[in-house]
Amino acid sequence: MITIKVLQNGPYLVDGEAATLVDWNGAAYPIRKRPFALCRCGASTTKPFCDGTHSRMGFKAAEAAVSGSADKPAG
Repeated sequence: MITIKVLQNGPYLVDGEAATLVDWNGAAYPIRKRPFALCRCGASTTKPFCDGTHSRMGFKAAEAAVSGSADKPAG
Protein backbone atom coordinates (compact mmCIF):
# COMPACT_ATOMS: atom_id res chain seq x y z
CA MET A 1 0.00 0.00 0.00
CA ILE A 2 1.15 3.53 -0.79
CA THR A 3 0.23 6.38 1.55
CA ILE A 4 0.55 10.08 0.73
CA LYS A 5 0.28 12.26 3.82
CA VAL A 6 -0.18 16.02 3.53
CA LEU A 7 1.98 17.59 6.23
CA GLN A 8 0.63 20.82 7.69
CA ASN A 9 2.46 23.71 5.99
CA GLY A 10 4.95 21.18 4.63
CA PRO A 11 5.53 18.62 1.90
CA TYR A 12 3.65 15.55 0.73
CA LEU A 13 5.12 12.54 2.55
CA VAL A 14 5.01 9.43 0.36
CA ASP A 15 5.38 6.04 2.05
CA GLY A 16 5.33 2.54 0.61
CA GLU A 17 7.86 0.28 -1.04
CA ALA A 18 5.76 0.11 -4.23
CA ALA A 19 5.79 3.91 -4.70
CA THR A 20 7.60 5.13 -7.79
CA LEU A 21 8.04 8.68 -9.03
CA VAL A 22 8.28 9.33 -12.77
CA ASP A 23 8.68 12.51 -14.79
CA TRP A 24 6.49 13.58 -17.72
CA ASN A 25 8.65 11.46 -20.07
CA GLY A 26 8.18 8.33 -17.99
CA ALA A 27 11.73 8.34 -16.60
CA ALA A 28 11.90 7.22 -12.96
CA TYR A 29 13.52 9.36 -10.28
CA PRO A 30 15.87 7.44 -8.00
CA ILE A 31 14.37 7.14 -4.52
CA ARG A 32 17.21 7.18 -2.00
CA LYS A 33 15.14 6.75 1.17
CA ARG A 34 11.61 5.93 2.23
CA PRO A 35 9.40 7.59 3.09
CA PHE A 36 10.25 10.49 0.76
CA ALA A 37 8.91 14.05 0.74
CA LEU A 38 7.65 15.93 -2.32
CA CYS A 39 7.84 19.72 -2.46
CA ARG A 40 4.53 21.52 -2.12
CA CYS A 41 5.71 25.12 -1.68
CA GLY A 42 7.48 25.36 -5.05
CA ALA A 43 10.72 26.76 -3.60
CA SER A 44 12.80 23.59 -3.14
CA THR A 45 16.16 23.49 -4.90
CA THR A 46 15.84 19.70 -5.18
CA LYS A 47 12.43 19.54 -6.90
CA PRO A 48 10.38 17.45 -7.02
CA PHE A 49 11.76 16.51 -3.60
CA CYS A 50 11.43 18.69 -0.51
CA ASP A 51 14.59 20.30 0.88
CA GLY A 52 12.96 22.08 3.85
CA THR A 53 12.76 25.51 2.21
CA HIS A 54 9.05 25.74 3.13
CA SER A 55 9.96 26.27 6.79
CA ARG A 56 12.44 29.06 6.01
CA MET A 57 10.04 30.92 3.74
CA GLY A 58 6.99 30.59 6.00
CA PHE A 59 4.89 28.48 3.60
CA LYS A 60 1.25 28.30 4.71
CA ALA A 61 -1.17 25.81 3.20
CA ALA A 62 -4.93 26.08 3.54
CA GLU A 63 -6.24 22.70 2.52
CA ALA A 64 -7.22 19.74 4.65
CA ALA A 65 -9.31 16.65 4.03
CA VAL A 66 -12.81 17.86 4.85
CA SER A 67 -15.78 15.54 4.62
CA GLY A 68 -18.56 17.02 2.48
CA SER A 69 -16.33 19.72 1.02
CA ALA A 70 -17.49 21.41 -2.16
CA ASP A 71 -13.96 21.06 -3.57
CA LYS A 72 -13.76 18.87 -6.64
CA PRO A 73 -10.73 17.03 -8.04
CA ALA A 74 -8.97 18.54 -11.04
CA GLY A 75 -10.38 17.15 -14.23
